[in-house]
Amino acid sequence: MASTTHQDTSNTKNSRWPISLLAIGILLGIGFRFFELDRKLYWHDEAYTSIRAAGFTRQEIDDQLFQNRIIPAPELQKYQQIKPGSTEADTIRSLALEDPQHPPLYFLMARLWMQQFGSSLTASRTLPALLSLLSLPLMYALTKELFASNLTATLATALLALSPFDILFAQTARQYSLLTVIVIGSSWLLLRAVRLRDWQNWVSYSLVSALGFYTHPFFSLTLAGHGVFVISYWLFVKKREVEGHVTNSLFFLAVTAALILYLPWIYVLATNLERASATTDWTRVSPGLLYLVKLWTLSFTALFFDFDFGFDNIWTYLLRLPFVLLIAAAIYKICRRASSSTWLFILTSIFVPFLILALPDIILGGKRSAVSRYLISCFPGVQLAVACLLASNVKTQQRFWQVILALVFTASIASCTVSAFSDTWWSKDLSYFNAEVAKIINKEAIANRSLKDTIVISDRGNDFTNMGDLLSLSYLLDKDVRLILMSQSPEIEILNKYSAPLVFRPSEKLRSALKQNQRRLEPILEYAKLFRVRRAS
Repeated sequence: MASTTHQDTSNTKNSRWPISLLAIGILLGIGFRFFELDRKLYWHDEAYTSIRAAGFTRQEIDDQLFQNRIIPAPELQKYQQIKPGSTEADTIRSLALEDPQHPPLYFLMARLWMQQFGSSLTASRTLPALLSLLSLPLMYALTKELFASNLTATLATALLALSPFDILFAQTARQYSLLTVIVIGSSWLLLRAVRLRDWQNWVSYSLVSALGFYTHPFFSLTLAGHGVFVISYWLFVKKREVEGHVTNSLFFLAVTAALILYLPWIYVLATNLERASATTDWTRVSPGLLYLVKLWTLSFTALFFDFDFGFDNIWTYLLRLPFVLLIAAAIYKICRRASSSTWLFILTSIFVPFLILALPDIILGGKRSAVSRYLISCFPGVQLAVACLLASNVKTQQRFWQVILALVFTASIASCTVSAFSDTWWSKDLSYFNAEVAKIINKEAIANRSLKDTIVISDRGNDFTNMGDLLSLSYLLDKDVRLILMSQSPEIEILNKYSAPLVFRPSEKLRSALKQNQRRLEPILEYAKLFRVRRAS
């Protein structure tokens, strides 16, 4: 009896120590979400979040700014604050007119947050960081629903908490952390509704799905995965039993109810379809299969490891290869060992959203599946599969898998640490080089402070996106820096009193006007489109 008691005590200790360490990892992940919130540049899309929340439209800002006049860089910040006299209706109107593919839920939340806490960079990013915390208990609940294991649930929560990708977007003033919460929450409610077959869970699932629609249009990818799961569950698990048929009916009724609640924004999309199409034209550019494969590799492995040595550097991919193998092994493990309903749910949650995006890119051309944030619907399923693989092997005290678990978390913590102290990161997209541009401009401003002669020229740009990047730069530029923002009919004579001004992202029209006035562009950071204006010799 004594030996049995000793063995039970030993088993209890062996099961407790991994959970204790994982709890520490979860706390560390929470800390990373709020550490150095204002360090990375506030990129183009985040600037637009503030514009929409504040009640401005891009058109009215463009019309005020680009008038061949000199503007101090800090003056741009007024367009990141609540527009005087505006209401929530102005936020909705701004989106409906210029950005209808973005539903209004997050932007209205950001406006209310701005009214309470201001529009500083830290304040703007605190909202998504706080929202991201909701995903942690929901991931625990979802994992418990699937595996009924405290260790697996804690491990899945720790993987999410320390995920470099999730931390990166938890510190981004966009709706992606809210989307993650709703993807995980809706999945949990669906599984509960299927298991318990009660109307309360189906009603909750429908309401959360409506919130998902109002958060991001790509929540529909999650619902597509859920639909395939429910139909597959009926065909292969319940063998077409009446119970499975009822589940199908309730699922489609819940989704229909969510769509009815979403009808007001469906109307907005339908009446502004041309504008929605124009603002997403960039996703239709076909970069080739190799480019897509590279981005898929970077996107899925960024859940665990996110060191970037350059897009074309072989080490960027070699170091991620072990994580590709880990994901593949996890999916294989799920298919071989998990129950039918569990592996069906995980496979459909990963591959249905991915294939909906990837197949058109491969067949018709495009790069929707190459945009990491568009794959958010796939990521919780990957984390669930990896958590199952690691938990099942760590629980049996296999030394090899304990080392693997330690390496996975070490890689995640190291990635998050390097990212936390960086001025920019791959997620900054259009604005990736803005921090470097600002450093060069500020250095010149310090050198010319006595002359107050630092001038940066720009205009709306070839694609009318310069305003977002100028707002991004305004957070980083010295207060003495001044901008000359040219209209679509540039007045080059205004430059005559400046010997060698800088030019940021000039349009073809501006380049042509400079050339006609005997001026040439000397590259400073050509890849960032920063030049110096010289008189043609």
